[in-house]
Order: sequence, then C-alpha cells, then structure tokens
Amino acid sequence: MTEDSATRTAQRGWELAARLGYVISGVLHILIGVLALQIAFGSSEKNADQSGALGTIAETPFGGVVLWASVVAFAALGLWQLAVALRKHPTSQGSGTGDRLEAALRALIYLALAVTAFAFANGGGTSSSKQTTDATKSLMSAPGGRILVGAVGVGIVVGGVIYALKGLRKKFLEDLNPLPPGTARTVTRLGVLGYAAKGVALAVVGGLFVLAAAKADPDKAKGLDGALHTLRDQPAGVWLLAVVGLGFIAYGIYSFVRSRYGKL
Repeated sequence: MTEDSATRTAQRGWELAARLGYVISGVLHILIGVLALQIAFGSSEKNADQSGALGTIAETPFGGVVLWASVVAFAALGLWQLAVALRKHPTSQGSGTGDRLEAALRALIYLALAVTAFAFANGGGTSSSKQTTDATKSLMSAPGGRILVGAVGVGIVVGGVIYALKGLRKKFLEDLNPLPPGTARTVTRLGVLGYAAKGVALAVVGGLFVLAAAKADPDKAKGLDGALHTLRDQPAGVWLLAVVGLGFIAYGIYSFVRSRYGKL
C-alpha cells in the first residue's frame, strides 16, 4: 500500500467515525427531546440532558456497545472539528474567524461528550446538572470567579443566539451536500426548528450562569436539565417546553441527515 493510499484509507476511517458521531448525536438529541416532553407533562424521572440520554442508552441490552461506540465517534468528531478550527486553508465549513471559532466550540462539545460517554461506558457517570454546579463552585472560588462565571454565561447566551440565527436564517444548509430531490423542504423545516430550539435552550443555560454569578450562588447554574425545568415554570412554560422538546427531536433527525449528506 502506497503512502497516499494509506493516508486516504486513514482519512476515510476518520470520516466514517465522524459521521457515526452525527448519528449518535442524533440519538442523544431525540432522547433529550423525549425527556423534555416528559418533563413538560410531569412524567420524567431522568434528567433531560446528555447524562439522562446516556443513562437511558446504558439501560438497553446493547447499551455498553453503543456507549463505547459513542466514545470513539464523539472523539473522532471532536478531533475532526479541531482540525477544521486549526487548518490554515479553506474547508467546506469556511475559513473565516467566525467559522474557526464555531468549529472550535463544536470540538469542545464533542470531546466533552466523549468524556461523558466514557464515564457511562465504565459504569460511572453522574448528572450533568451536578457536574455543572460543581464546576461552577470551583470556578467561583477562584480570584474573580464571579466575573468568570458571568463571562461563561454570556458566552453561552451568545452561542445560543448564534444557534438560533443559524436555524432561522437557514445557514445550516451550507453544511450539507446536495440533497435528494423532494427532501430539501423537510430537511429545512427540521433544521430551522431544531437549531432554534437548541438556541433557546442554550440561551437559558447561559442565563442561569449569569444569575449564579449575580447572586454568588453556584447552585443556580444547573445545565440543560435546569434550563428546561426553568422554561417549564414560566407562564405557558409547559407548551414552550413541549415545542423545545419537539425541536430537539427535529435536531436529532436533522443530525441523521447530516451524517449522510454533511460536508466533511
């Protein structure tokens, strides 16, 4: 095997693992959406976040296999996004500063998911809300900690706004190769609803971080599950949370499409 063919084989392997990452991400988003709907109508005993979704997978007969596959897939997807963020030449995901920052953020998210999936695969794993609160306590105890926590919150809010705008402006279509005839309208609707719902959820998560900094109370920062419960407790919150839950399910289905037609 020549060096070029070996390189192409290795690249195809990474690409296959990265596409599998989108599939598993889709499964997690659908599970989170279902858990959010259960919270909206008062029947959920699990956290509506990554830990709740991974815990649900762990309870299935083939949960261990899926979790270990998740570790590999999320690690590959995270490293792929990191390579996009660091690459000097233009890629299918763009070459501007904003594109690189977005790729870097996605890299952090997927690598964090790989670590979380690894913990569940090893029979451990804790609530994402508890992890968020513990991390906030540690950060707040550092010099200037409240400012740092507030800055993290503002950054998450900005990320949520970016996600929502990417959905509403249909910019996510730029991440896809040409779709089969007759599917573009459905995929567009899934993407708009999915990105907008995820943006709203992230904005609420960031708002809770800002609230934690303002009140010097790290328990206010509760991650995605806490954000969804906060949504539910607002006027008409049950229906708002139901829409967000459906949005996460839509994002999950869109992730399946991206696993097949996404640009890498």
